[in-house]
Amino acid sequence: MAKARMIGIGMDYSATSKTALKWAIDNLIQTGDALVILLVLSPKSDPVNKKLFADTGSPLIPLVELKETGVCRKYGITPDSELLDMLDTVSAVKQVKVVAKVYWGDAREKLCEAVNYLKLDALVVGSRGLGAIKRYV
Repeated sequence: MAKARMIGIGMDYSATSKTALKWAIDNLIQTGDALVILLVLSPKSDPVNKKLFADTGSPLIPLVELKETGVCRKYGITPDSELLDMLDTVSAVKQVKVVAKVYWGDAREKLCEAVNYLKLDALVVGSRGLGAIKRYV
């Protein structure tokens, strides 16, 4: 049996990041993998726990806690029912462990930090709505 992989998904609640999540669920994630939803919020946001975790990002937040409005408020997360439904489904159907981690700052830097810190096997991000040529350039 192969070692469970850690797959990271860069999430900003946009249609393209949700499409990236759907693609990863359909094509990449296998039974037993761990799925880490990486949320990078504006450095200007000021949730309760930002000062405590500004440098390292939040601790890993289990899917069950991610559904609680109090937890979302502490980290400055906007709950999204469509996203939570997708995560519930993949968790149940493929027995995937789903967690989230919140960072504050520049998305590019924080996603690179997450890859190194969490030892991700793959990182999937959306296209920010850009076509193939614009993504390349």
